[in-house]
Amino acid sequence: MQIGMPKESKVHEDRVSLVPDGVAELIRRGHEVVVEENAGQAIGFCNEDYRRAGATVGTRERAFAAGLVVKVKEPSLDECALLTQDQVIFTYLHLAAMQAQARLMLASGCTAIAYETVEDQRGCLPLLKPMSEIAGRMSIQVGAMALQSHANGRGVLLSGVPGVAPGRVVVLGGGVAGSNAAEIAARLRADVAILDRSPERLAELETQFAGRARVLMASEENLVHAVRSADLVVGAVLIPGASAPKLIDRERLKQMRRGAVLVDIAIDQGGCFASSRPTTHEQPTFVDEGVVHYCVSNMPGAVARTATEALCRATLPYICRLADKGLAKAVVDDPGFARGINVRAGQVVHPVVAQALGLAEAA
Repeated sequence: MQIGMPKESKVHEDRVSLVPDGVAELIRRGHEVVVEENAGQAIGFCNEDYRRAGATVGTRERAFAAGLVVKVKEPSLDECALLTQDQVIFTYLHLAAMQAQARLMLASGCTAIAYETVEDQRGCLPLLKPMSEIAGRMSIQVGAMALQSHANGRGVLLSGVPGVAPGRVVVLGGGVAGSNAAEIAARLRADVAILDRSPERLAELETQFAGRARVLMASEENLVHAVRSADLVVGAVLIPGASAPKLIDRERLKQMRRGAVLVDIAIDQGGCFASSRPTTHEQPTFVDEGVVHYCVSNMPGAVARTATEALCRATLPYICRLADKGLAKAVVDDPGFARGINVRAGQVVHPVVAQALGLAEAA
């Protein structure tokens, strides 16, 4: 099979979908790989590295002409126009918040597989996990920076100092991203609270944190109290394939401390704060109702080398499976992989994505 790896076109997105070692593995399996020129240059993977691995280095159009296109982020509108009915594209899609891209993919007739809805045998999301880990850990790092006075923040040091209380961090959602955020905040000696709705997950978090963070049911009362007194709130709630629920509405936003910070990890899925709107690494924050918002839609792109290596470790077995077996056999052999298919033959085939887009699910 011919596999194409385009360079990412999103602003300040330097991740790539295949490292040279991954290309070499695909070549060993008898496949052809076309890499767009300079795709990995920003993170130290030059064209010659890919050539040595066995790839052909070519144009964007040539990479997008392959039967299997592997990316990191959702294709731009211009890139969607390059897709055809004979192709499979495998990438993060987040179509619930990307209606224009969804319409073009439907019109193209391509098969679109989303990393974020592929499931393993336990129902977990193995291809979302590495980026969730990174985004969760980064959320405290960027939140701490946004809290500084020169960044319009409250001027609070999360760790505090002897005689001065630490900053208060509230994490909404106790999944992979949320638990990683809480872990980093706790290690910084911040005052940490983590809220979740699942009793089972709350019990796991209680064991994990063992008193280093308060673990609370995400009731209305707990949510209102925690957010009102927080210095930093991390939104890390995920419903696979669906739009993120809005946990902080305008009224709650107005009750927050001036200069407090919101970091919206769920912005790819529409965001979990009513005031959220996508930002970029170039201009990562904005202030609304006196509250600093960080809503970068490709957070792991800021640590592109680490993120690329983590992503490729997770996705390469699936890419190999697709290339070796072809789409039909690969998804029949692995029902969890089949749940990654969002669009096929002009129809939305994932029920949650279809509902989020207001479209009928294909029969």
